Amino acid sequence: MTHRVLVLFGGRSSEHAISCVSAGSVLQALDPHRFEVIPVGVTRAGAWVRFTGAATDLVIRDGVLPEVDPRGEPATLSLDPARHGVWFERPDGSREWHDIDVVFPVLHGPHGEDGTIQGLCEVAGLPYVGSGVLASAACMDKATTKRLLDAADIPAGDWHSFPAHEWPEQHTDVVQGLGWPLFVKPTRAGSSMGVSKVSDPEALHEAVQAAAAHDPHVIIEAGVPAAREIECGVLVGVDGVARASVCAEIKVKGAHEFYDFEAKYLDDSVELVVPADLSPELSDEVRRTALAAFRALGCAGLARVDFFIDESGQVILNEINTMPGFTSISMYPRMWQASGVTYPDLVGTLVEEALARG
Repeated sequence: MTHRVLVLFGGRSSEHAISCVSAGSVLQALDPHRFEVIPVGVTRAGAWVRFTGAATDLVIRDGVLPEVDPRGEPATLSLDPARHGVWFERPDGSREWHDIDVVFPVLHGPHGEDGTIQGLCEVAGLPYVGSGVLASAACMDKATTKRLLDAADIPAGDWHSFPAHEWPEQHTDVVQGLGWPLFVKPTRAGSSMGVSKVSDPEALHEAVQAAAAHDPHVIIEAGVPAAREIECGVLVGVDGVARASVCAEIKVKGAHEFYDFEAKYLDDSVELVVPADLSPELSDEVRRTALAAFRALGCAGLARVDFFIDESGQVILNEINTMPGFTSISMYPRMWQASGVTYPDLVGTLVEEALARG
């Protein structure tokens, strides 16, 4: 039986281009013998349009980021739970209907990864890949994530969050008490957008303003000296069982002080070590903690869980990404490749699990 998959990508967030790149890989990986793919792009302004280009168009070429062409045929999702599908408005004014069985929201950041699209799918009665409304929203909000991890006794480092408009009057003393360096971030954003590493008080104000450009709430985290950046993937099979991948390590090279946007996507300054060179005991601890966090936050389908390991060997959870980067060379697929799951099988499993979960 062929399942009809609406692949939704782009979006209104600052991660629009990365969503497009992820979607290009997903579109190429979905087996045409198992899945009929209906690609829909969301423009930067929020319009839904039919994507008629090639998956290979959705790549970064010579530093130029892809984006959804707003000239595509307008698309409208049916919100009737008894009739799953999407309409496309043709140039002659007619409407073309396509049935849908499941949605793969390859969307990163606000207006996609934060529970909003998930809520829309719930209203429409459509199965979808990934976590539900609550877990998506909680994991998108770094402060909420850390509060829930704290409640589950999972170490998440020292931090402080506040509305940007309250800076600096009510928060300077608390923030400086975290020590140096500090990492200043938008509370709800991804791909290291608006993130700054700050080593002295003079740079704090500018860093807070840079974060506030992406979200009105800011989180400031204490740096972890000599930390190793470790990641682990979680995948739920069609049987409903969550499993953890091998661990991987990110090693930032060159002039980058941390794993920022340019290091991630635009230059060759990062070494991705898969699997990470960890002792079996430490690797097992990371994997157990990833699964514990996945359960504590109520996640579903998949997640990439990011950690620091400090000089003493303590495992500190940094973030949980409910829709991680999905290019074929992104860390999440690479960890599963090293765990024995090919990229096409990974994508297929996610769709089949969403259908089984309903």
